Amino acid sequence: MLDWKKKIHDVNGRLKELASRTPDTIRGAALLGGAGAKTNHLNAKTRELIALAVAVTTRCDGCIAFHSAEAVKQGASDDEIAEALGVAINLNTGAAMVYSSHVLDAVSNFRA
Repeated sequence: MLDWKKKIHDVNGRLKELASRTPDTIRGAALLGGAGAKTNHLNAKTRELIALAVAVTTRCDGCIAFHSAEAVKQGASDDEIAEALGVAINLNTGAAMVYSSHVLDAVSNFRA
């Protein structure tokens, strides 16, 4: 398993380097990241649970590290996290089924 605290440290180091080369890109990403907190229609814990599900579906270890730490900080329980991960699993399964239909369609097209 990964050392998730080290992952955050390592990613932060590289992001600082990237910020020195393209500061507006990093500022823009930070602005997007904070947008939900300004409207606060969803509380911080809910946003982190969504972020964890999305991190799984996008297979982003850095996102998993940062948002796991923040979900814990926001008081997300293990059961809430598991439920969010269940949503991610369901969506990945659903996407696989939908894209399987694309394969069948493509194969039919090539056989015609």
